Amino acid sequence: MREGYRVPYEAAETEFTEKRSRFITNLWRVETEAEARERIEEIRKRHYDARHHCWCYILRDGGVVRYSDDGEPQGTAGQPMLNVFQRQEVTNVCCVVTRYFGGVLLGAGGLTRAYGRGAKDGLDAAGTAWVSRWTLWDVPCTYPLFERLKLELAARGGVLRSADYGAEIVLHAAFSPEGAAAFAARLTELSAGRLVMVPAGEEYLPGPRED
Repeated sequence: MREGYRVPYEAAETEFTEKRSRFITNLWRVETEAEARERIEEIRKRHYDARHHCWCYILRDGGVVRYSDDGEPQGTAGQPMLNVFQRQEVTNVCCVVTRYFGGVLLGAGGLTRAYGRGAKDGLDAAGTAWVSRWTLWDVPCTYPLFERLKLELAARGGVLRSADYGAEIVLHAAFSPEGAAAFAARLTELSAGRLVMVPAGEEYLPGPRED
């Protein structure tokens, strides 16, 4: 079984109009309930004159699932939004769909479709990434090899997180498990065995944007 979990790749904002009602989606990756609540409050303040701010969030730690219809008929907003993320198995997500009422009633079915669309549009724009255990490495590097090693690192799915510059450079890199061994072999080859990378721990990190 594949280890890890799926999260939004980045924050997103989308918008559409349905029968003169304006629906604005804001979506983020969040790590805590406090962060989710801050995001919801941020949108309430930004769109203080809107009729509804319907929201949901899902957190992996503690299995937290919350949602609100914010004055819309029960079951027509928060739950349809939540369903979008549950179907895609996305966690650590907070989504707010703001509605400026346009004067035309949409009915329960229309609202359910609209709020579901808002969440889906937001997720499509944000994209998703798979979070898994990456290994962290300190990679010694000479100045002449610096640019070459950055390219080799990227070619093997690694991420350069930072670098220390002294007599030599030390790259602080993260790799998915299979990438580290391939890069280590290339480092040995390019440096004729002089440079050896040192393990520096592990961390759960998001990978690239999924198609």
